[in-house]
Amino acid sequence: MVDIDKAVIARLKKDNKIFEILVDCDKALEYRDGKSVNLNDIIAVDDIFKDVKKGDKASEHDLMSVFKTSDVLDISKEIIKTGEIQLTAKHQTKIREEKKKRIIDIIRRNAVDAKTGLPHPPQRIENAMEEAKIHIDEHKTAEEQVEDVLKKIRIILPIRFETKELQVVIPAKFAGQSYYILKKYKMLKDEWLSNGNLQATIELPSGVVDDFFNDLNKICHGEIESKILKMK
Repeated sequence: MVDIDKAVIARLKKDNKIFEILVDCDKALEYRDGKSVNLNDIIAVDDIFKDVKKGDKASEHDLMSVFKTSDVLDISKEIIKTGEIQLTAKHQTKIREEKKKRIIDIIRRNAVDAKTGLPHPPQRIENAMEEAKIHIDEHKTAEEQVEDVLKKIRIILPIRFETKELQVVIPAKFAGQSYYILKKYKMLKDEWLSNGNLQATIELPSGVVDDFFNDLNKICHGEIESKILKMK
């Protein structure tokens, strides 16, 4: 069993009723992510509550009505998997940091310096976020927060979103190996030429153009032809 003093609340609202259990935060999150964790190492108390803080236990009638069982382990599984797990301060910080990195990566991959047309390095984006005093919300996805972050850092950084449409021709000897790299990006068109070379049209954010060619050149060793067809 888990140390009650270190346990957090996992809560599920179902059929207009609240059900709560006490769990180890780390292990509950691991279990939710699909890792193999024994439920007895997650649950602090063998009871289902309607209000943990008041010590009010859920009635067997409510458990049977909502879950069709009164088995604590079965109900706990559902609460952990689909409910809300109270995060410790440590986990809140960790999640905010992970989402911050994701936001920075989204901006790096999709945006360029409005003055030079070159990608902004991650550190420059992070510095702008700190200067703009950006608050990362651990309850929202990184994608949901990007637009708000952009509005605030545009005051500090000259930044714009840009995509490029490229045409690449890959020698026949590298074409097969290179195809899976092309599929990682938005491939608008591909054509096998009469000499066995592969010609493809790719649309990608300007911020990842260098990554794209680096990936290809690990296989093709620079033996590719490319040109920009259009920029948006």
